[in-house]
Amino acid sequence: MTDTRTLNLAVIAGDGIGPEVVAQAERVLDAVADLEGFTIDKTPYSLGAEHWLQTGETLSDETLARLKEHDAILFGAVGADPRSAEIPSGIIEREVLLKLRFAFDHYINLRPARFYPGAVSPLSHPGEIDFIVVREGTEGPYAGNGGVLRAGTEHEVATEVSLNTALGVERLIRYAFQLASTRERKKLALIHKTNVLVNAGQLYSRIFEEIAAEYPEVHTDYCHIDAATIYLTNDPQRFDVIVTDNLFGDIITDQAGAITGGIGLAPCGNINASGEFPSMFEPVHGSAPDIAGQNKANPIAAVLAGALLLRHVGLPAAAQRIEDAVEHVMASTPQTDLGTDEVGQAIIDRLT
Repeated sequence: MTDTRTLNLAVIAGDGIGPEVVAQAERVLDAVADLEGFTIDKTPYSLGAEHWLQTGETLSDETLARLKEHDAILFGAVGADPRSAEIPSGIIEREVLLKLRFAFDHYINLRPARFYPGAVSPLSHPGEIDFIVVREGTEGPYAGNGGVLRAGTEHEVATEVSLNTALGVERLIRYAFQLASTRERKKLALIHKTNVLVNAGQLYSRIFEEIAAEYPEVHTDYCHIDAATIYLTNDPQRFDVIVTDNLFGDIITDQAGAITGGIGLAPCGNINASGEFPSMFEPVHGSAPDIAGQNKANPIAAVLAGALLLRHVGLPAAAQRIEDAVEHVMASTPQTDLGTDEVGQAIIDRLT
């Protein structure tokens, strides 16, 4: 049955290669919408380093309120050339990207890791790699609970407190179990450091065991974070769905990107699973200002972020069309032979 809905989409292209890869993702989304019969109503938002340089504004409350009214957000990348002395370090990342995540309670950071045909892995025998990391998105050390005393002196004290709540851990782990129960292998691994971080670790492991009793069909596993980095290198097939905290997830998702062909192929979903706020979907490669405007950026991560977006809003057939087209293009054409626009066009050609 054709889905004739209209998807109300906010688009934040951002800086560097962000506008280039997002443009291709938009083209692919429009093409699949035509094929599937739905409509996408897109609203662009100017946010990021260039916007800050022009206006002095990062992300206003008014803009945040407008973004809240959308069904979902497609995000490119923010951040200027790090050599620029005009922009305070980290202000764009903290006051745009992290502000969006916290304001819209994106408590699930979803990172698929799939080794596509045609990708190049640094592993000697990569085999089939297909797993998903479910990373906590609003707690841990990134919650901002910390500070500095006696700055600039020999007695300086700096603290970053890892904040973990039963509510945050429970909703994260329950999401991961629900996801694992829908996958063919039905495996879920908790990654933490329970032998050293005993307080947070005990909270995670206890709630993990409690929810596991509700999902007897899901096979469970546990790895310390240091062991997990070894398994990701030596035995990535061990993993199907991984659930972990914010900091550990930040580390292993980049490793997951590296073993599957590079973070230039890695999409990400910042999910508010309750539906109270719009979720946000992005490539994770950053703004790469050194190649901006040269038609060199690979848009596949942004295109796959669009597929994640469609799956999240209940359009799985359209999402699958995009993923199948990407797989075909990856398998049939060396990526170094195509520029940004050509990759986008090749995916559209395969779709249509």
